[in-house]
Amino acid sequence: MKKPTPNPPETDDTSPYESADSKKFHDAAERALDHHFNPIPKKCPGRQPSQMFQIAQGMDDESLLAHACESLATASVMASDVAAYVDSPQRHRILGIQQVIMLAELAVNRVLDNVEVGQPVRQ
Repeated sequence: MKKPTPNPPETDDTSPYESADSKKFHDAAERALDHHFNPIPKKCPGRQPSQMFQIAQGMDDESLLAHACESLATASVMASDVAAYVDSPQRHRILGIQQVIMLAELAVNRVLDNVEVGQPVRQ
């Protein structure tokens, strides 16, 4: 039976790096290929939060939740006031935002109802 393709030619078992120049050329080619086809992902520096506005360490949960509830109530009232001065469809969007704020306020209020009042944490 005959083969459709001939046997590959016999080659010498010599290194492709016969000289220092061929090794340098091979390394440069590998770096170029890696640069274009296998880039190393750049590491993003971790996000450092601003230290301008910070909540003091040791604040109790009840105080934080009460403040969050008051802030949400204020945002709800402001959204309602703005909605009174604009026409549809912007009015509907603002009222939708107000509804989301009110739902968050209800959730915070529920957590406040469930939180056990303990001794305030002192620093």
